[in-house]
Amino acid sequence: MSDEAHLPAEQSRPRTQARVPAPHGDPGGTQDPQRAPRPRPGQAQRLITIRKRSDFLAANRGKRAATPGFVLLVRNREDNDPAIRVGFTVTKKIGGAVVRNRMKRRFRALAREILPEQGIAGADHVMIGRSRGIEREFQELRGDLSSALERLGAS
Repeated sequence: MSDEAHLPAEQSRPRTQARVPAPHGDPGGTQDPQRAPRPRPGQAQRLITIRKRSDFLAANRGKRAATPGFVLLVRNREDNDPAIRVGFTVTKKIGGAVVRNRMKRRFRALAREILPEQGIAGADHVMIGRSRGIEREFQELRGDLSSALERLGAS
């Protein structure tokens, strides 16, 4: 017990700087909190993801186009907002969690690639996965989405 009496009460400081800078020293954030973040060059338009069940149900009352890989639902929101919103649904009938997540990743990649150019402005787009969608090549899914958007945009 006599060893403890000789321990210094003050802790030694770390020899290296902390990796995380203090909040006031972080140059990465925006300077003005009211100013919107600047778009990055070469970055695609960011799509708004639908999360509410009521929005999915409302999209179900819109136009639909069936393809071998998915069913596309499109509904004009009629709220004078030109933003394109997108949602994805893959049920357990398609497969386990790994299969469903893979299919949703493929749908997100398709939406990021095609919807900014060919999507209908001011509309909600919902992609519902079908069982043959996981087997289809990405090029085929790309063609399916383009043709479905053309059909729904013309009608």
